[in-house]
Amino acid sequence: QLQLVESGGGLVQAGDSLRLSCAASGGTFSNYGMGWCRQAPGKEREFVAGIIGSGIRTYTDSVKGRFTISRDNAKNTVYLQMNSLKLEDTAVYFCAAGPWRSGLRRSPDEYNYWGQGTQVTVAS
Repeated sequence: QLQLVESGGGLVQAGDSLRLSCAASGGTFSNYGMGWCRQAPGKEREFVAGIIGSGIRTYTDSVKGRFTISRDNAKNTVYLQMNSLKLEDTAVYFCAAGPWRSGLRRSPDEYNYWGQGTQVTVAS
């Protein structure tokens, strides 16, 4: 059973940067596709970014050019570097994983394992 623990959330000003980390344990990390999703108050959980073991990545349109997902298979960790943060990026960010080595998944429903979430608040 893969376990995921996020860290790195916080309160920042619009335009600032923040890096989220997600440490995985309990499985062979390189065998999993990893992703970040977020949920704002009153909204459904939405996909933000995904990456597979080979390093191929995908992003939702609203974060392209601002966010970068990466993974370190030696450290069993996936990261989300968030630059030029906007008020609308405020949400609880969740790390997610699924048992695939190829193909990118862009729906939260396709991910099997979830972290507890970390709050990101962007203030004006």
